Amino acid sequence: MARFEIPDGWTAQAYTFALDPTPTQIRAFRSHAGGARKAHNTMLAAVKAVMNQRQAERTYGLDEDELTPALGWSLPALRKQWNARKHEVAPWWAENSKEAYNSGLDALARGLDAWSKSRKGTRAGKTIGFPRFKTAKSRRSVRFTTGTIRVETDRHHVTLPRLGRIHTCESTRKLARRIEAGTARILSATLSEDSAGRWHVAFQVLVHRAVAVPGHVGEGESVVGVDVGVKADSLIVATPDGRELDRVPAPKSLTAAQARLRVLQRRAARQRGPYDPSTKTKRRPSKRWVRQQRRIGRTHAHAAAVRRDVVHKHTTALAQRHRVIVVETLNASGMRSAGGSRKKGLNLALADAALAQIRRMLDYKTRWYGSTLVEAGRYFPSSKLCSGCGRRKSNLTLADRTYVCDHCGLTIDRDHNAAINLARLGETHRTGATGTGTGSSPAATVSGGDGRGATRESATTPVVNAAGEEASTRHQQLLGESGTVSSEGEAA
Repeated sequence: MARFEIPDGWTAQAYTFALDPTPTQIRAFRSHAGGARKAHNTMLAAVKAVMNQRQAERTYGLDEDELTPALGWSLPALRKQWNARKHEVAPWWAENSKEAYNSGLDALARGLDAWSKSRKGTRAGKTIGFPRFKTAKSRRSVRFTTGTIRVETDRHHVTLPRLGRIHTCESTRKLARRIEAGTARILSATLSEDSAGRWHVAFQVLVHRAVAVPGHVGEGESVVGVDVGVKADSLIVATPDGRELDRVPAPKSLTAAQARLRVLQRRAARQRGPYDPSTKTKRRPSKRWVRQQRRIGRTHAHAAAVRRDVVHKHTTALAQRHRVIVVETLNASGMRSAGGSRKKGLNLALADAALAQIRRMLDYKTRWYGSTLVEAGRYFPSSKLCSGCGRRKSNLTLADRTYVCDHCGLTIDRDHNAAINLARLGETHRTGATGTGTGSSPAATVSGGDGRGATRESATTPVVNAAGEEASTRHQQLLGESGTVSSEGEAA
């Protein structure tokens, strides 16, 4: 199936609105999400059963053409098999929209495809394990791509297939005005529930945007470097000539919520939970325990909303005001590790800093406003380079918050120094020089290289064959049909 191509001058954008549904609508939401989970689990069980059967038949010495016919892993193939089974496994299927079951099947098809490509070695990133069954605790969501999907003209209601007219907690005027003007078109709508039990709808919209700085925004410096902090400040913005333009205090919303979370979690520990520690068995939790978990979820959701609001506002300002923005390429997930109580404080600070969110938001916002995002190499020593003489300091630790150069004697704030070095790396893309080895690129996101004095302080990870045996799944022998890999680990 051909992928959807975004026309020139248009971009894909999401508009998310909090919903205010009635109790009847909430039951319908959960029914649709449950239908998606049922379709996913049913077809996953069928795929695993056929794979196991074929593997057992191979041990009997049967030829490939004598084995049990394999199930296709594409979305059309899974949908065909589901339609043949749904009357038996889900006799209530007609109560929900067909899009509910299509959501579960689409998630399964994507998971199987990602696992297959990861085993072949054709997929970048971490090794992907075999898809797992979804439980009742899994995140509830369902995606609608056909049917009546619209934003009502009263600016406070949306309409979804089979669910009807739903009231929103906030105005939808931003999206409604674009649709009325003909500069936006809704592609799909995703209904989901967050950790606090609130329901949201996210519209995937094709938007016609003018790639330019908005008229109400003043033009800032051409090139800036942005250093992401963890402790006191979240963002430090500086220019190549050493001026500090902005220093955004870290919201630390998760840290501020720790006192309340501690009280709620201790109270939940004294209630009847889903696990009996004395008999080491599962049990039905009490209603008070369930209510307590909702309070904990609301606290986490509030902390995430505060952090997201701060990051959104400042990343938008950066993308609108500056032509070239340089950020670090940080391994955010790798920085957080399991280290017991010794690593607890660092892991909490890293989770509260939203390191990955800042670069992700700048990535698409720079595309909206026509600016350029330069990503410095992961081993670029922005904090260890002296912004005065360019010498590299090797004995700088995380506890040193002030940079003191051993050669020229420069004394400067550590984060300010790093932001200056990042900004100077971005001058390459403004002037067209190629000092970093990447050259000047018109793309919205480019790589800034490792720069001067970069060293790899950690051992490089050896490249392994992703098609070899994988400990995360018990399916060591694979089929040889289309979309899978053979038992020898090679592409079929």
